Amino acid sequence: MIISKAFDTQREEFSVASERAVLVSVALPERPWPNEADPCDEIRGLAETAGATAVAELTQRRHDIQLATYLGTGKVGELHDLVESADADVVIFDNDLLPNQARNLEQALGVKVLDRSELILDIFASRARTAESKLQVELAQLEYSLPRLKQMWSHLSRQKGGGIGLRGPGETQLETDRRLVQHRIRDLKRKLDEVLARKEREVKSRAEEHTVSLVGYTNAGKSQLMHTLTKADVYVKNQLFSTLDTRTRQWHIRDWGRVLLSDTVGFIRDLPHHLVASFKATLSEARHAKLLLHVVDASSPQAEVHINAVNTVLKELDCGDRPTLLVLNKVDRLQDRSLLTLLEAHHPRAVAVSGLTGEGLDQLEDAVMEALAEDFAEAEIVTDSGNGRVLAFLNAHAEIYRQEFRDDENEVVIRCHLPKHLLHHIAGPTVKVRFVERTGRPEAAGRREVG
Repeated sequence: MIISKAFDTQREEFSVASERAVLVSVALPERPWPNEADPCDEIRGLAETAGATAVAELTQRRHDIQLATYLGTGKVGELHDLVESADADVVIFDNDLLPNQARNLEQALGVKVLDRSELILDIFASRARTAESKLQVELAQLEYSLPRLKQMWSHLSRQKGGGIGLRGPGETQLETDRRLVQHRIRDLKRKLDEVLARKEREVKSRAEEHTVSLVGYTNAGKSQLMHTLTKADVYVKNQLFSTLDTRTRQWHIRDWGRVLLSDTVGFIRDLPHHLVASFKATLSEARHAKLLLHVVDASSPQAEVHINAVNTVLKELDCGDRPTLLVLNKVDRLQDRSLLTLLEAHHPRAVAVSGLTGEGLDQLEDAVMEALAEDFAEAEIVTDSGNGRVLAFLNAHAEIYRQEFRDDENEVVIRCHLPKHLLHHIAGPTVKVRFVERTGRPEAAGRREVG
């Protein structure tokens, strides 16, 4: 990040690796705790994922926030004592702080203060492996930091002598930093626009394929499920945000054929807007998929909260209207099956599976076939028997279940299931298409079966 190292408190970077952290979670009327029994549950997992050790926790309910320090004066004093007694290096809020609030808290506590967004950005930065994901994370970090540059340079007002001879250079350096950051942001956006355009071309080149994308809350078991379904060598680990880069593998479904299955970055409650925007290129697979598999950790008491959080992000990505199948994963970890019964009652079309043991995967394949079949039309196509272009296309992309040659008219009549979005490929003056009543879902899409 191209910013002068002028911040005179400890807050010069996002990283909290190997640091001792005090966790703070504040419940507000518009932002209640998802887990009343353990308000710091999620922020604790995020801190540990980032490499910090949680040594103490502080929680509070408030009707509104204190503009200067987010917490009230009494709670700030309590937090100060907690930091000293725990010998903490950093305070991490499960809330988003304004720049002046973070600065004032750091001055009062004497340690680095990070909010929820900064912590998530730190995790993404540590997980980024490809050039694309590194660009995306850097852009999100810079956009998050830009409005905070003024606070980072506030130390200049405390330099010896007040302001004469010092105020000007400080303002000049601040403007220089802003200009550098803005130029870098523009450069990154240009590069990511090129990446997005390339991704869009790649995705559209697979328009004739059956594409399915896994989406879901972080650590819902998407990668494990993909590994089990495709037998592909993908990174699987029980940790938050283990996947940042979209991976696509072939999934062969019995009695159907090949499906392209993509694993995407996990979502989370209150995912920073800058990350959602910068990761649109990575999530282009989900935005264009024929079907989304929304994977949920059914063993989590917060499953419904996770479902709502993912749906919110999907709407932000313009994926809210995509055909979606809810997959209740990790049923092997359920201690109380009544939790699963309750989820199934709320979501009657959901499929319960275990990506680890394979339980329910046959039912998942059936549900995927049924969902993909909705994209098919049952049609009777009449064309010249010598029309090799249309015949070859149907052999490659349709499920043909009846074929009749009329020698007297030099025609061929084909009954088939064909994806609706491919119908325009067979249009022509010598081709007649008539839709017929559906007799059932296609059982071997993409394979030729002549009866």
